[in-house]
Formats: sequence, C-alpha cells, structure tokens
Amino acid sequence: MQKKLILGTACAVASLLAPMTCAATDYDRNFQDSTLRVDYILSGKFQDSNIFFRKMSKSKDWVGRRANLTKAPYHGNGMITLVDTLSKDTIYRHSFSTLFQEWQTTEESHQLQKAFEGSYNTPLPKRPAYVILELFNNRHETVAQSRHLYSPADILVEKKDAAKTPRYQYIHKGGDPKNTIDVAIVAEGYTAKEMPKFMKAARATVEAIFNHKPFDSHKKDFNFIAVPVISKESGVSIPRENKWVKSAFGSNFDTFYSARYLTSSNVFDIFDALEGLPYEHIIILANTDTYGGGGIYNSYTLTTTGHKNFAPVVVHEFGHSFGGLADEYFYETDVMSDTYALDKEPWEPNITTLVDFGSKWKNLVDKNTPIPTPVEDCQKYNVGAYEGGGYVFKGVYRPVDKCRMRVNDVPGFCPACQQAMERLINFYQGK
Repeated sequence: MQKKLILGTACAVASLLAPMTCAATDYDRNFQDSTLRVDYILSGKFQDSNIFFRKMSKSKDWVGRRANLTKAPYHGNGMITLVDTLSKDTIYRHSFSTLFQEWQTTEESHQLQKAFEGSYNTPLPKRPAYVILELFNNRHETVAQSRHLYSPADILVEKKDAAKTPRYQYIHKGGDPKNTIDVAIVAEGYTAKEMPKFMKAARATVEAIFNHKPFDSHKKDFNFIAVPVISKESGVSIPRENKWVKSAFGSNFDTFYSARYLTSSNVFDIFDALEGLPYEHIIILANTDTYGGGGIYNSYTLTTTGHKNFAPVVVHEFGHSFGGLADEYFYETDVMSDTYALDKEPWEPNITTLVDFGSKWKNLVDKNTPIPTPVEDCQKYNVGAYEGGGYVFKGVYRPVDKCRMRVNDVPGFCPACQQAMERLINFYQGK
C-alpha cells in the first residue's frame, strides 16, 4: 500500500458531498481548451492497493464539464484531483470506479497480485498543477494515493497529433459539444465489412436510452457519436468455450469467472482509439449474441448487440457507467464479497444501508410507508426501502422491488434512479 500523501490544501481531501470551502474556480482562468490524459497502473491484492504513474499526454479541445469543476456528483471508489501549485486551490475533481477494485472483492484477490490499466481525462491546466489520484475502500477511506506534477513546460508530456484523429459520425447531436454531455459509442468485434451492422446497433442504443426517463426529456443535453473501430476478427472472446478472438479491445466474457460479465482490461487501447474525439462517456458495443455486459462508473459500458435483451441491458449498463447506479439484484453464488460496509452509507444513489437514508430517496417515500419495507407489500408501497441490493441479501436496501437496475422485464428506471440521474444531468450542465 502506498503511503498516504498530505496535500497542500484541505480542500483537496475534503468530502465531495460537503459544501466546498475553497474559492470557486473559473474554467477560462485555470484551463486551456485542451485535454490532459493521465495513465496509471493500478495493482495489488485483497486490501492492498498501489498506484503507479505511467505517462501524460495532451490533445486538442475539452468537451467535459465546465461547471462544478471542484465538485463531484458522487464520492465514487476513486478520485482524480488537480491542485494549482501556486494558490494551492483545488481546480478540478472527477470521481470514478475501477475494474481493479471490483476484482479486490473476489476470492482470487486473496491469493494473487494483479495489475490493471487506468486512464483519466481532465481539462489541461494553464499553470503547473499537482495531479492526485486516490482509491477508496468500502468505508470511503483512502487506501492508495499518487501525486505528481503536471507542468506546461514538461517536454515528456506527449502532444497528440490532431491529424490522426479517428473518424466518427454523429448519431444524435443535441448541441455544441462544449455545452452537452458527450457519449462515444464504439465498435468492438466488428470487421470492416460488418460496420453497417454496428451503425444499426449504435442507432438502436441511442433510441433505447432516449426511450427511458429521465433521458427522454434531455435530448438537447446529449450528443452521441459512433466510432467504427475495426477488429481483425468478428466477435469477442468467450473463455469458457475456449473461444479467443482478436478484437480491437480484447473484450472477454467470464470476467472474474462470472459467465455473463463482459469487460475489457485494455483501457489504454480504448482511450487511444478515442484520442481527440468529442466524448466524456463511453459505450462499447460487442458483436456477439451471447448474453452479458458490464458497466463501470465513469469508465465504460460494454454490452452485446445480438441478444434479444440488448436494449434493456445497454440501458442498465449505462445506468452504471454514466449514472453511478448500483446493481439492485443479489445472488448467493455471486463472486463479489464484502462489497459494502453496513455501518456506512454507500455512495451509489440507489442503494442504502439506512445509515443516512435522508441523503438518498427518502423524499420520495410516503410518510405512511414502513422502513424497511416488506417486499410482500411492494404493490401497496410504490417507493420504500426493500431489503436486498448491491449483491447483498441483508442490510442493503433498494428503492422498489423491481427496477431496470435489477431486472430486464420492467419498463424503466424506478423513481429513485430517475431522480438521481436527473440531478446528475443537471450537475454536469451546471444547473
């Protein structure tokens, strides 16, 4: 475990859900209209986390948020922070989760050390700034931290060539990329001849998302681009079938030996494929009819396009990667363990341990609804606190019995999830 570093400003380590005590920062004063990408290796085993800095690069344009720069909507399982070296003010924050931290909840992590890739985009500072990356445990405590300096004069910060920007096509354009939430839909496991099939799936993805509240009323706040990355071979890898495919991002099912869990560990390749494009969030569409997918908060959604449940699954996974929503299902055989500390409130907006229920969806619960809410009374009480969620049978509660974050055969997100994502969209838009 890396030694925790002491930052030069209390604001840099303050809780992201508490009011900011540092002066508000202005985008034009602190940043160029460009993007700084920072790459890391995240490694360790169970309860042992390390962060290793790899490199930095910069590219044209910044299409991320320009409001609420020193806040993050959720605590997340990790945080990247920029601190101005002269003023010691925090000038940017962004929260995320990682596949590495999910792996740390598996039995394998007790026996093996493993390394994962991590890439993060921030606006490009005009002046020297400290870049701080933190990882948190399930008690929201910092367990690993890396701090290094970005300087505009650093000759080893690679400058990406704008002429090499990959091609893309707008599926939906709600406005100027600088004023919208920008999502890249990326092809995985599609050969050059299969790109018309990918484009059809990309359009179906956007349609599925906009068919759900609250996205249906925020079309002007989103842009979606399709990025036709070509794979050498068609499909993605299914290890349990001894099927290994040379796809663009090396995606595979059976992540952590869970059959339906589809992920890619090649994060650097994903970010390379999107270098210079107008995007903040990533949806990867896998060319297979095998059921499954995955979504990691502020990392990526990865899901299959050939299965009959493609539409509800891609929306579910986008609920993870964009919305920061937790899974609301629970299985005895799930590979995850000790995911949540039951004496702490989870940061995800759609599950609670009732430690601080008022910070979640309590405002949506009728005063006559019992808390916890018996599941046999789910028809009587629309929104309550039903036990079971986040893979946990006891001590974790979900807003309704069935929601898009639990099952596929419901029409959409529950009121609590809708409220959370409405607030999130407004946060990104500075409303």
